[in-house]
Amino acid sequence: MLYRFFATAVALAHLAFILFVIGGAFLLLRWPRLMWVHLPAAIWGVTIELMGWYCPLTRLENWLLRRAGREGYSGGFVAHYIFALIYPQGLTRPVEIVIGLMVLVVNVSIYVRVFR
Repeated sequence: MLYRFFATAVALAHLAFILFVIGGAFLLLRWPRLMWVHLPAAIWGVTIELMGWYCPLTRLENWLLRRAGREGYSGGFVAHYIFALIYPQGLTRPVEIVIGLMVLVVNVSIYVRVFR
């Protein structure tokens, strides 16, 4: 039961991190100093998507799920939780690249505005 609780906590933290990577740059418009936290997070998030790597949080969540007696999942967090709702057939590599590029473009655009 405790492992399942921690797996859920990791999944929620993972989701919060992903949302911060995607939309955290908008917070810079109000709090520019947040850049020192957001920039490394955004670089990590975009790199994970473009390189097709799995985030360590995904591995941790799967380990906790298995310890709780549940099956882990294959693929990344986004593919398992988010795109399972949007794209029932599954997430393809080209879609991952498009997502990574979209996140990159949005973040770079906002950073350019903040630096002006």
